[in-house]
Amino acid sequence: MEYVAAARTDVGRKRQGNEDSFCVEPELGLYVVADGMGGHAAGEVASRLGVETIREWMGKYLGGADVALVGPPMATCSRQANFLLSSIRLANRVIFDAAQGRREYAGMGTTVVSVLAVDDHVALAHVGDSRIYRIREDGITQLSRDHSLVQQQVENGIISPEEAHASQYRHLITRALGLKESVEVDLVEQPALPGDLLLLCSDGLSDLLEDEEMLAIVQEQGGDLEKACQCLVDRANYKGGDDNITALLIQARPGHGSRSQSQGMLGRLKEMFGR
Repeated sequence: MEYVAAARTDVGRKRQGNEDSFCVEPELGLYVVADGMGGHAAGEVASRLGVETIREWMGKYLGGADVALVGPPMATCSRQANFLLSSIRLANRVIFDAAQGRREYAGMGTTVVSVLAVDDHVALAHVGDSRIYRIREDGITQLSRDHSLVQQQVENGIISPEEAHASQYRHLITRALGLKESVEVDLVEQPALPGDLLLLCSDGLSDLLEDEEMLAIVQEQGGDLEKACQCLVDRANYKGGDDNITALLIQARPGHGSRSQSQGMLGRLKEMFGR
């Protein structure tokens, strides 16, 4: 399997700065979106620290550097998926330590959604209310679970999904990187099928576009991922642009020689990190 990706981020129509960050690292098979929070531009700092730390440590882990995992591994997931889990835990610690060191960064944090694509499987890890969707054939499915107050209320039968979408508390999240010394990360692995599309996005997109609307926009672009990302951002801005908007699309495509490609990638990473 081969993976291609594209991403777009935009400040939106009502914010002064963009506190979203993302990375597209095909050499690593790594794709990340983070949505920061905190005053005095601290949200931008938190999301950037989160993405940069995850990218740096995934490079080290996959390149064979002699570095320890952070926290206990998840026994049901692969070695590579646990690298992703460890990198996110480390990013949490880096952001938390930075927030303790400077008064203007106090309380900063960030959501994160991430994908590690290896051969015919994808590892999905997330914290917060940014989302991962899968588009397969003519359907769209949310693969992540919002770590938010209203999601808990929906699951407990207190409010309906429709009421959750309109709730004034929908942005109160229950987990984020950097708020505590440790964080609980949701991690799963799934097989990927040729043609699968994964959409990673901040809530600046998912708050304004219905699932079926996102599906239609992506399908209309006929596989042009860059144009699809731009159209998603444009549509969110058209509907108000209340927040920063980030859309990242990954498509699985049939490939030949994926094993040799993976070995070549690992060889290049080992050269980079001196192994």
